Amino acid sequence: MMTQIKQLAIIGPTASGKSDLAIKIAKKIDAYILSIDSLSIYKEIDIVSAKPSKEELESVKHFGINVLYPNEYFSVDIFITLYKEVVEACQKNGKNLIIVGGTSFYLKSLLQGLSDIPKIDENVKKRVAKRLENLHDSYELLNALDPLYMKNINKNDSYRIEKALLIYEASHKTPTQWFLENPPKPVIEDLPIFNIEVERDILRERIAKRTKKMLLLGLIDEVCVLEHKYTREPHPMASIGILEVLEFLDAKVDKEQMLQNIATHTAQLAKRQQTFNKTQFENLISAPLEKLEEIILKKMNA
Repeated sequence: MMTQIKQLAIIGPTASGKSDLAIKIAKKIDAYILSIDSLSIYKEIDIVSAKPSKEELESVKHFGINVLYPNEYFSVDIFITLYKEVVEACQKNGKNLIIVGGTSFYLKSLLQGLSDIPKIDENVKKRVAKRLENLHDSYELLNALDPLYMKNINKNDSYRIEKALLIYEASHKTPTQWFLENPPKPVIEDLPIFNIEVERDILRERIAKRTKKMLLLGLIDEVCVLEHKYTREPHPMASIGILEVLEFLDAKVDKEQMLQNIATHTAQLAKRQQTFNKTQFENLISAPLEKLEEIILKKMNA
């Protein structure tokens, strides 16, 4: 029997204490946790992503962590499918849901939704598979038909080229035309969103401490293993924490400069996250970390 569940989201800049707070709240309101973190989704990227510890992951059931390998494709539509599966699991098991993480873009996508895609039958799949045997020609065809849609797609992005081709072959419309006629529908509505407020100086200090801790935990070894196994080609290999270690391994910077670069770039990311969170969400409930637990529990138990 499917039960009605309560849902909430906890967002905030990197190193603001989101994961610890989510685990605390989850234990008190009997909830599962869905991570919205662009690196924690990947297996083997553990230290760089500052994933919760094994003990923390076992103390509350987490989703959205260790789902894909670093060389596997991840996108908003895959995340939305994952979210729907998690909600189903919560309903089935009588659990509430906490969405938590620093990649608020994924949360925004839940609130905005995605457009439906046309019905794709086996004939369409076969035609597209045949076209994809020559990725360059497929890209050029789409670029000629729909330059507006293709301007943000790399000529080697086989996943998105395939998606655009499937839409075109199934609907006989360009992706731009299709999406104009089929606007997105929200996946979730009325979601309480709680934002951790933190002073910039305190955040910088926490980021610097976390960066040093990552080094002690084996950051350089982790990146060496990732590079050896997956090369530098996959998208996650350009992430903050990995990129700076690769520069160190290339002898472009010394270890001290590497740490400084990671801390600086992480602080810049935190600033962008704070700006995004404040400007992209309506009715955001913001408070310092030490006050937010009480606010959330009061709201959820009302």
